[in-house]
Amino acid sequence: MTIDYEGRLFQRAGGGDGTVARYRQDGDLVWAHFGGGKVRRGTVTGTCEPDGTLRLGYVMVLVTGEVISGHTVNVPERRADGRLLLREEWERFGEHAGAGVSYLEEVAAPAGGSADEAAKRADVTGAV
Repeated sequence: MTIDYEGRLFQRAGGGDGTVARYRQDGDLVWAHFGGGKVRRGTVTGTCEPDGTLRLGYVMVLVTGEVISGHTVNVPERRADGRLLLREEWERFGEHAGAGVSYLEEVAAPAGGSADEAAKRADVTGAV
C-alpha cells in the first residue's frame, strides 16, 4: 500500500484530547508538527517504508513544561471511507519511560473547525 502522508491530519482515535498533527512528506522522509490539548509543541521525524509503515522519533513539550521523547512504529490501515488509521507502537525514554499501543485516526479539517485551528497551531509556521 503506497501512502502519501503529505498534508494529512491525525488525532488520537475516538476524538482524543485536542492534539492534532499535520504530516509532511518528501520521498521516504516524513515529519509532523503537533499541538493542542496538553501539548504546547511536538514534532516527529522519520521514514516511510514502501508499505506505508512509519518509523518515527518524537519530542514534545507539555503545557506543564515537561519534555517527553521517544520513538514509534506506526502501521497504517485504510478504513472503508478511505481515511487512515495508524496503529502506533510507542516507547518513551528517560523519566517518563514506558511503552504501549495507541491508535491515531485521520481527520478532515473543517473550515474554521477546531481540528483546523489545532492543525494551524501544529504547523511549522503556526505558533503553539
